[in-house]
Amino acid sequence: MSILSEYESPQAQQIVVASRPRTLAISNQKGGVGKTTTAVNLATAMAAVNKKVLVIDLDPQGNASTSLGIDHKHRTINTYHLLVGDAKVSEAIVATSVPNLFVIPSGVDLAAAELELVDVEHRHARLKMALTEQAQEYDFILIDCPPSLGLLTLNALVAADAVMVPLQAEFLALEGISHLVRTIERIRKGYNPTLEIQGIVLTMVDKRNNLSEMVESDVRSYFGEKVYTTVIPRNVRISEAPSHGKPILLYDFASKGAQAYLNLAGEVLKREQGLAA
Repeated sequence: MSILSEYESPQAQQIVVASRPRTLAISNQKGGVGKTTTAVNLATAMAAVNKKVLVIDLDPQGNASTSLGIDHKHRTINTYHLLVGDAKVSEAIVATSVPNLFVIPSGVDLAAAELELVDVEHRHARLKMALTEQAQEYDFILIDCPPSLGLLTLNALVAADAVMVPLQAEFLALEGISHLVRTIERIRKGYNPTLEIQGIVLTMVDKRNNLSEMVESDVRSYFGEKVYTTVIPRNVRISEAPSHGKPILLYDFASKGAQAYLNLAGEVLKREQGLAA
């Protein structure tokens, strides 16, 4: 049984839900580490226990939108329009096939946003301003960041309460995360003093591989309790799910990947409950 099950009671739901949404940025400047997979499946698991969740696809590649089955014809108003001020949150939101789960999709024009916002006042806080005005009805907002530390990611980190870092179990993992940690420190000092690391999740872990075990040991030694107990295994079903426009939890609920994301969601909710207490 998943540890998520303890959050299915009405009492637990009342504890976790705050007076405003908790916004988590899913970020790592390195590509291919499972950011989108984590954002989509964590959101799905939260929605499954009656949390109202909004996913913001802030990556111009639009993989989170695709993974949630959002057709391109439903992306005409997207995160680009939100950032440049051409649309409100309510105009950009698209319902997914998962009850309680909504998404603001990405579009190809989002790639131009960084250039267009260069001379705009408060360009680093465009997303925060939009969400403050119109996204108070959600329990959680999860932002899928692009694999970079540019203006789009800066907007996500300024808008976020905390950062979740997916970290692939490979040799160069710690070197990459050190850059992100320094960036978070700079943003905390300059723009968002309450920003924190909510947790680090190890992804694509292969228990048959000695290197994975070594990396996991190093990461846990360095970051301690910030690292979630749950690890996401290297699993072919996780890789297949996006091509069907489904989260792994809908594509193959019984798979090891789906069960791992259920357990991760349970850990995240437990940490959030501790913060709200």
